[in-house]
Amino acid sequence: MKILVIDDDDAVLNYIREILRHDGFNVLTTDNGSTAFEKLARNCDVTAVITDIIMPEEEGIEIIKKIKSEHPHIKIVAISGGGKMSPQSYLQLAYAVGADATLRKPFGHKELLNTLQNL
Repeated sequence: MKILVIDDDDAVLNYIREILRHDGFNVLTTDNGSTAFEKLARNCDVTAVITDIIMPEEEGIEIIKKIKSEHPHIKIVAISGGGKMSPQSYLQLAYAVGADATLRKPFGHKELLNTLQNL
């Protein structure tokens, strides 16, 4: 399974990448939505995307909408630690626009892997 991870926080990006690689996943990463779509265009075998909701260049909600519109077969896991609203509010909005699953930061190794297995 090839997974694209989108998060503007390097620590979170590295954490997720290491967990997934350790468990045998092929992982692509990027820190913003624009390069995410470039990577998706070059890697048509991506089966899942993990995206943060709150990011400076392009919000995760817009990324989810666009992926679901252009690549409806790709499963999406939205992640959030909150911001101006509670993390749960952002994650509910992510579900409403097409996310297949959500995780509230911080999350653990097992929680991430269980979420991916249940997609």
